[in-house]
Amino acid sequence: MPALDETAFHPVDPERLFTGNRIAHPPRVLMLYGSLRERSYSRLLTEEAARLLAAFGAEVRIFDPHGLPLVGSTDENHPKVQELRSASIWSEAHVWCSPERHGAMSSVLKTQIDWLPLSAGGVRPTQGRTLALMQVCGGSQSFNTVNQMRILGRWMRMFTIPNQSSVAKAYEEFDDSGRMKPSSYYRRVVDVMEELVKFTLLLRGQSAYLTERYSERIEAAEKHARQTGA
Repeated sequence: MPALDETAFHPVDPERLFTGNRIAHPPRVLMLYGSLRERSYSRLLTEEAARLLAAFGAEVRIFDPHGLPLVGSTDENHPKVQELRSASIWSEAHVWCSPERHGAMSSVLKTQIDWLPLSAGGVRPTQGRTLALMQVCGGSQSFNTVNQMRILGRWMRMFTIPNQSSVAKAYEEFDDSGRMKPSSYYRRVVDVMEELVKFTLLLRGQSAYLTERYSERIEAAEKHARQTGA
């Protein structure tokens, strides 16, 4: 293979893959929702999912998007931006939940994702984290938003789990106290949160190894050579 740089090519190590670092703390999950309304169904669904994650043994933080500025309107030192980025670095997994607006995710959810950089000071705030996706619909069931968020998750170098949740006519699925009613939609949310916890535990201690890239090893070696003159 004459095109292959053998100094940067690393064969897959099965021993390394299956003997990762099994850290003892609970799975750390950051949850983002996509509406500022007083009765926000994406928030209510997020809160319901957070209760399930806690029951599965996870530690959960829900980011409140109120007060988060638009990207470009201020710099990254804004307190809400720093809060969001700090929570992302703390996390091992994310849950993104958005209403569908004109066939896409809401601007509130997209703004939160846009404030998470691919890299920051040598740290990738989202790379290697697991991701679960949910959406709420005002009418019939749609998957436009979860499909769009799935593309973004890949772009952010996250491991997006196969299962997902889309709740149709969300206004019918929550009672007056904001709790989700028993339904097939609720059962799917349970499935998604269970799967997220399982994948997060399975990948724990492995994400750095799994996301290490041949092309980036070459780039790092070339950068080191330029800096050292080697």
